[in-house]
Amino acid sequence: MNTKKLTRYIGIAMVLGIVVGYICNRTAQDAAHAKQLAGYFSMVTDIFLRMIKMIIAPLVFATLVSGLASMTDSSAVGRIGLRAMIWFVLASVTSLLLGLLLVNIFSPGTHMNLTLPDAAAHTALKTGDFTLKAFITHVFPRSIIEAMATNEILQILVFSLFFGAGLAYVRGQGHTTIVNAIDELAKVMFRVTDYVMRFAPIGVFAAMAAAITTEGLGVLVGYGLLIGEFYLGLALLWAVLFGVGYLFLGRSIVRLGGLIKEPTLLAFSTASSESAYPKTIEALSRFGVSKRISGFVLPLGYSFNLDGSMMYQSFAVLFIAQAYEIPMSLSQQLMLLLVLMITSKGMAGVARASLVVVAATLPMFNLPEAGLLLIMGIDQFFDMGRTATNVVGNSLATAVIAKLEGDRASPEEIAEASAEETEPQSAVAPVASAAGRQRA
Repeated sequence: MNTKKLTRYIGIAMVLGIVVGYICNRTAQDAAHAKQLAGYFSMVTDIFLRMIKMIIAPLVFATLVSGLASMTDSSAVGRIGLRAMIWFVLASVTSLLLGLLLVNIFSPGTHMNLTLPDAAAHTALKTGDFTLKAFITHVFPRSIIEAMATNEILQILVFSLFFGAGLAYVRGQGHTTIVNAIDELAKVMFRVTDYVMRFAPIGVFAAMAAAITTEGLGVLVGYGLLIGEFYLGLALLWAVLFGVGYLFLGRSIVRLGGLIKEPTLLAFSTASSESAYPKTIEALSRFGVSKRISGFVLPLGYSFNLDGSMMYQSFAVLFIAQAYEIPMSLSQQLMLLLVLMITSKGMAGVARASLVVVAATLPMFNLPEAGLLLIMGIDQFFDMGRTATNVVGNSLATAVIAKLEGDRASPEEIAEASAEETEPQSAVAPVASAAGRQRA
């Protein structure tokens, strides 16, 4: 599907989803009935996200291994990884500091005027195993089959690093059969991605309809100030990220912003970073980032560069403290920043990760975990913004690192990524064309 058309269809689907969700919410007999109606929409969204998850593991493996096998400089992997981690740490600190600053300025918790939940209430979030030690152990897979079956991105990345290094050595010995097979697998997975993404507008429509059917538009009015202040914070964070990106990329940052519009909108509407991963790879390729850079840095970013999630965590913890009228000194807030920097690195593979991080952090500062119940009901609306921000942050990080490496995408990669802009609707023509280039 033409990229511009798909972006337009996703936008239309979001609006229709809100309208249909509002109608269902107003016509539902009670909350239970509304939840039942939302369940039918959620089923469609779940199917779309399952199809996305179906392609993530082989796509990450193929693109990363193919890129590593083509690297003639063995020190490049370490250099790229170091630059990526430096960017991730600085971006995380910036996100946390901005969140702390804004929540101190706005003080949203002091103006909520809500009946606070019982301090003994429980959120039912599993935080017992959420430790840095558990995360480090979890990084290394027991089985690549198990890692792929559960879509453990970081585990797949670790295995791919070893496999890619071994493949590069074998290639140096003159054996190229497996290398060519991996390259072809990457091309096949991008074509499969195109097929799956044709269902994106349907998945987006269902996701928005389900959220509005359950919560209604009224929740946006009641929590409008809190949600508005959080999204203002995200807008400022975007300005900072694009400003730093401009220092490295110059005016081409505007073109990058246009290219990542589609994956960002997809991430926002589905509240799923995974749904945006394939299209982010394609957008970066059209920008000129080689797949060996994007295939390596993006999976790392999915675990270590969650800018929107970091801002949300600092915002949420201080909001709860304000709601309970529990003062936190500057030293305590700086300590909170340090704690969130460490504990958030275990977010990969954890369901409702940002909420779990907040729930695990609250007891460390003698804040009642029950305060999380104040925002759990509207977490979907926070999740949409922070997920879109994560995609933007990772895209900028990857583009900047590619610029620093001087690693441009090959003409073939750019042509393949841009083919959807000009190709006819038939998917047969580009496949045949690719096969012709291989024979030539």
